Amino acid sequence: MTAGPVRVVKLVFMSSNSEDGRPSGRWAVVSGGGTGIGRATVLRLAADGFRVVAVGRRPEPLAAVVEAAAASGHQVVARVADSSDPEAVTGLVAAVAELTDTVTAVVANAGASVIAPGDGLAGVADQWNAAFRANTLSSVLLTIGFEPLLARPGGRIVLIGSRAASSGGSSAAYVATKAALQGWVLELAKRLGPQGITANVVAPGFVAGTELVAGRISPEREARIMTGIALGRAGTPEEIAATVAHLVGVGGGFCNGQVLVVDGGAVPTS
Repeated sequence: MTAGPVRVVKLVFMSSNSEDGRPSGRWAVVSGGGTGIGRATVLRLAADGFRVVAVGRRPEPLAAVVEAAAASGHQVVARVADSSDPEAVTGLVAAVAELTDTVTAVVANAGASVIAPGDGLAGVADQWNAAFRANTLSSVLLTIGFEPLLARPGGRIVLIGSRAASSGGSSAAYVATKAALQGWVLELAKRLGPQGITANVVAPGFVAGTELVAGRISPEREARIMTGIALGRAGTPEEIAATVAHLVGVGGGFCNGQVLVVDGGAVPTS
């Protein structure tokens, strides 16, 4: 993952400002916001009345999600940043702090499948380091970076994990680095709960239309996956986004330190 400069792609504001001239209202930061579950979450939270900062490494998908939100009359700010890079996240937090002094929700969605290991232990180390950076460190840096800005009370942290963290249904490095979020969320919930901040993990099962699976899974393997889903179909990014929206909304205020698996139901094995 290569760090890029933090910059505004496009800014759309359509309602009242606060006394200091900055846009007012509830703010949400969503990493990996240009595609898949991240894009769906950005659009859902914007439709729910949040001012959303969509974060990602590539400007083109971010520009597209800004346009999609604007077409519906919603407000999204897009910023290019690698959330696994400390300097990039520092710059991102500073840029958002210029817009608002309070963030209601941080959704750490950025993640990636992992490269195949190269030769020997050095290749294994490269694979695991890349997986940790993409799937664990990106969430840690984004969350801790924005922690001082989180609303107290009422702040919400949502980490996007994976059902694979408990099923083992992916590569070892991906499974382990997503599982790390399930342990870390317990520390977050315990430490930040007394301040009125909740922290939860949403763990999607097989979701169609994401870069994580597009072109990476053969039709035969996808068919095998469907046999293990009680509903007999893949999930959609919008369905995962709806779960995130619940957690960051009023109705999710008493859910804390949990792992919410959204997988269509697992078929029991005999």
